[in-house]
Amino acid sequence: MAAAAGAPVPGPVISGWAVSSPYGLGRHEFAEGLRHGQRAIAPVDKASWPVPYESAALVPGFDVRAVLGRKGTRSMDRVTGIAAATVGMLLDEYGAGLAAAPESTGLVLGTSGSVQSIMDFTRDALTGDKPYLVDPARFPNTVMNCPTGQSAIRHSLKGPNVTVSGGAATALLALQYATRLLRGGHGTALLAGAVEEFSVQRARIERVAEHGGADPQPLGEGGALFLLEDEEGARESGRPVLARVLGSRFRAFQETGRAGTVLARCVADVLAGAGARADDVELLVPGTPPGLLGKQEEHALDGLTGNRLPLRSLIGDAGAASAAFQLAAALAEAAACPTLVDRLALVTAVDRDGTVGALLLRLS
Repeated sequence: MAAAAGAPVPGPVISGWAVSSPYGLGRHEFAEGLRHGQRAIAPVDKASWPVPYESAALVPGFDVRAVLGRKGTRSMDRVTGIAAATVGMLLDEYGAGLAAAPESTGLVLGTSGSVQSIMDFTRDALTGDKPYLVDPARFPNTVMNCPTGQSAIRHSLKGPNVTVSGGAATALLALQYATRLLRGGHGTALLAGAVEEFSVQRARIERVAEHGGADPQPLGEGGALFLLEDEEGARESGRPVLARVLGSRFRAFQETGRAGTVLARCVADVLAGAGARADDVELLVPGTPPGLLGKQEEHALDGLTGNRLPLRSLIGDAGAASAAFQLAAALAEAAACPTLVDRLALVTAVDRDGTVGALLLRLS
């Protein structure tokens, strides 16, 4: 039935999710780690990771070939392996009926790409033996959309294939993009989320980056993906409606001191668009960046009294995957807490490069 004139257009529902996190591969490990407040940040093995950090939050024991097998993984880098593994887990559990219409099932993946692959390939181009200098099989890893393309090929997803990058807000941008594709009729089901890898080169860059006057936090890695479709399609396929996407808003700021004001406008806009009030929000999952940006985010959320779910202190700075973990945490919390059924959850992100975002959900 068409929406009445002036009424909000119904958003898609989230009918499945999968996560690869510092707690391990799978939703159960992630949910249990959060439920117990387990800190997944651990000392770094400097022999394997010569990085300027003493601790990090890595996906435990992750090895691309061990997880995905030897076929097609000889030149696959870490971020692509994490993406392909997470897509596989989601499809294994929630993919009933999707294989029958591969052209209508797509992937919108947020990522920063692999700094390690880019810098390794560049070094080889300058120092490798002639005449070839580099291993051409590793060139695709230097392109930002490699994890998205390789995951789609491996799992036969023939619908829209999109890569999004936006710092800490990446996953929220990916979900918005997937929502627009669904509304435009470009697919009937879309996997959307974000991934990030831990690497020596990422650690070196992050160590010297500007962190709002605060010391850099331990780095994390992993990813989370969510299955988006309309409610009718989910129910026909026997998938649960885990949450309804009510809307998202994004803005930019030039000065760090303006981030809170800009984010507050995002929050107000997304609530107004859904016809909701600040006191309707039962669960808040902020990004909690370090330093001044974190204080700005706290300022923007001062008027909201919902329960806050801390995350970064448990799993570190997950880079492009940060908001994906935040959304996964909201779904895990809803599954464990019946009082959150039919309540609103708000996920916010503030990126040091000047982007803020807010995503509003109705938990089911």
